[in-house]
Amino acid sequence: MLFSLHKLEIDVLNGMQEDMLHTVPRERQVVLLSPTGSGKTLAYLLPLLQLLDAESDEGAALILVPSRELAQQTEAVARKLTPELRILACYGGRPAMDEHRLIRAQRPHIIVGTPGRVLDHIGKQNFEAERVRFLVIDEFDKCLELGFHEQMRAILGALRNVGRRILLSATDCPQIPDFMPMGNPCRLDYLDASSRTSDRIHLRVLHSPEKDKLRTLYDLLCMLGAESSMVFVNYRESVERVGEYLRRMDIPAALFHGGMEQRDRERALFRFSNGSANVLVTTDLASRGLDIADIGHIIHYHLPLNEEAFIHRNGRTARWDAEGDACLILGPEERVPEYIGAMPETLSLPRHLPSPAKPQWVTLYIGKGRKDKINKVDIVGFLSKVGGLRREELGRVDVLPGWAFAAVARRVAGDLLARVRGQKIKGIKTIFALAEE
Repeated sequence: MLFSLHKLEIDVLNGMQEDMLHTVPRERQVVLLSPTGSGKTLAYLLPLLQLLDAESDEGAALILVPSRELAQQTEAVARKLTPELRILACYGGRPAMDEHRLIRAQRPHIIVGTPGRVLDHIGKQNFEAERVRFLVIDEFDKCLELGFHEQMRAILGALRNVGRRILLSATDCPQIPDFMPMGNPCRLDYLDASSRTSDRIHLRVLHSPEKDKLRTLYDLLCMLGAESSMVFVNYRESVERVGEYLRRMDIPAALFHGGMEQRDRERALFRFSNGSANVLVTTDLASRGLDIADIGHIIHYHLPLNEEAFIHRNGRTARWDAEGDACLILGPEERVPEYIGAMPETLSLPRHLPSPAKPQWVTLYIGKGRKDKINKVDIVGFLSKVGGLRREELGRVDVLPGWAFAAVARRVAGDLLARVRGQKIKGIKTIFALAEE
């Protein structure tokens, strides 16, 4: 089986990935501890794909993940690595019946799913639990938190023929519960060796003169300009409040939290990752399981609830060998948490700040996707020929089952819409609109 690493823009594997590639085929129970951004998804997918037989329907793999976005990203990486295996992601926010039809029609080799949706399919006997020979639990510590624990117990109790198990976490795992029979697993711990990631993050403190820190946040974002920034808050309501303020102040911010509809969450992530929004305002839901490159700045608008949350938030920047910045905004009565250790440098904002920066790109929404037999090549060709876009005017293109997003240069977006409205792509009439807030 050939793996298309070049499609992921990867030339060589890192040491942890090489270690997993050799360990997983030899060991039946593996626990991998490695920090956020170190490439754990690729580390377990490569050996797992080698163990699966594309010519057989007998053995299947189940990958459990704590969020919809991680399920989607894992499915996308696996599809890029090999076209030979049938892969399906299952998660809430879309009809379970559609997934059931695909499970029956395809008999997938790999199912990537969130615990709640997987348990629903097991309970309805939508897929054959006895086919599962390989089990992967990504973000294992998250999957054992309140709300997932009983679901995990029920799922694992239904998987009677699992022969290989892989657990992964970006923090040291809690005690493995009795319903997870791991015996004496092979433990690969890269946390200590990679703890120097924090050395590549420049942490600073910005003091707000007011308890309401919105104006201080606005000034900071104006100073940062067009550079990508993630603003972390502790509550869903705070995401909406901060986002509404930034929009009123003409800062293009995307919003992300667990109470949003799935389509709105997807749109927010694509706008941020393709450069159509400079700022993502989010809860800790976005602190793990997202693969967004080149995030320059982490802003702790609300102080993290604990050290683990602080580590995961900062793990969004300084990924691989890159460097990044993190900033704690402190109100008059707030103090630097004790777990941070040495007092960070104080950030002072200049007296004269620029106006909010406009992103170079905007996101075009296309109302058809993979289930309509539309792919990335089709979209690029259509926007070039019918829309008249030049290569430098078209950015990232993402195709989902029911729709697609394309980043286009802001300066040509109006003319592009005028050209493509009412046109057909691959003979199919669809909707074209700007996916802005």
